[in-house]
Amino acid sequence: MKPYALPLAVILCLCPSALQAQVHVGIELGLPPIPSLVVVAPGVQVVEGYQGEVFFSGGWYWARREDGWYRARSPQSHFDWIDGGRVPGGLRRIPAGRYNNWHHDGPGMGRAQRMDHRDMGHNRAMGGRQGGGEHKGGGEHRP
Repeated sequence: MKPYALPLAVILCLCPSALQAQVHVGIELGLPPIPSLVVVAPGVQVVEGYQGEVFFSGGWYWARREDGWYRARSPQSHFDWIDGGRVPGGLRRIPAGRYNNWHHDGPGMGRAQRMDHRDMGHNRAMGGRQGGGEHKGGGEHRP
């Protein structure tokens, strides 16, 4: 018997978790560093003009595919598969394909608001809400 065989066998018996394989499922989308976002529902934005459905909600980018949902913290990151139960309800309720290749003047949305990350940072810096919304009320704006 080889002198290293016994210690190796002991290590393998004591550490079965070392033998477990992990399967990692993910996708690369090739989004631009600062994609243009369009507000389509409260707290939900869609990446404008992307061939597919990519949303931004709750600080995550979410991509819907036939085999489920994927998410990433930044648009150029690797998107990891996520269990459907962990996807925000507002995203799950959106009919599949509704925002495929969406544009701010897309059909059926009326006055969707167009934003990008620079706008969101400005809104937070100025004390506004992320995601914006429609202006309700009249009169002129005073600083």
